[in-house]
Amino acid sequence: MNLPYCLVDVFGSEPFSGNPLPVIANADALDTAEMQRITRWFGYSETAFLVMPTDPAADYRTRIFTLDRELPFAGHPTLGSCHAWLTLGGNPRRPDRIVQQCGAGPVELRRVDDALAFEAPPLIRSGPVDEADIAELAEFLRIDRVVIQEAQWVDNGPGWAAVMLASSEAVLAIDPPSQWSRRIELGVVGSHAPGHEAAYEVRSFFSGERGAVLEDPITGSLNASLAQWLGERFAVPYVVHQGTALGRKGRVVIDRDEHGKIWVGGRTVTVAEGIAPTL
Repeated sequence: MNLPYCLVDVFGSEPFSGNPLPVIANADALDTAEMQRITRWFGYSETAFLVMPTDPAADYRTRIFTLDRELPFAGHPTLGSCHAWLTLGGNPRRPDRIVQQCGAGPVELRRVDDALAFEAPPLIRSGPVDEADIAELAEFLRIDRVVIQEAQWVDNGPGWAAVMLASSEAVLAIDPPSQWSRRIELGVVGSHAPGHEAAYEVRSFFSGERGAVLEDPITGSLNASLAQWLGERFAVPYVVHQGTALGRKGRVVIDRDEHGKIWVGGRTVTVAEGIAPTL
């Protein structure tokens, strides 16, 4: 069983500055346990597996795994999976779009200059976060409750809640713990000053194995749902910076088409490719 793979740098603004994603192709013969095992071996936030689509309208299907579970949808694995599928010889049915099938259903992608962009999927949970949960999020972030200006559920698959702080500086100053007793999927957003290249600074935190808390370098799913929440606060297109606190230079471009659909884009670059050993 040949398992071609690509290691893709997603959302980076320069070499080795984005979020890495291993993508394993021809993965239909792997079962869920084997995919989870491979994901844990790679040790990245997610690993994606390309399999044959079951939806006749889809060009390919991807299964997305974190270190401890399978996700119905995630952003940087969507862009990275599409990049790998195209790199490994995939030909979309239509030249102007690519259709990915995943656990959340079909996701449409398009080429934008030297980047790829995906259409933001609908939220499966939205609305204000209740006060008890906001208090816990403030405790997790080790900040006073009054510092949180707004809090919303912005879940499009991974489980995201999001909090708004006063500024990008406030976002970069937070220092949450590396362990937490409850599962965390949290985005933190704050505005840059007028005239800055980016509209927002974003950070995201999620639970790994055994209560560990990890910071994701650049998070497409979160930026998609944040764009749906924040709406018209910034004219589109606008740029988001993420990964700054980790020494990365992630750049996410948010756009809206003539139909009002949100698109989330960024550069994708192959860092390595080859044939993975057979299990």
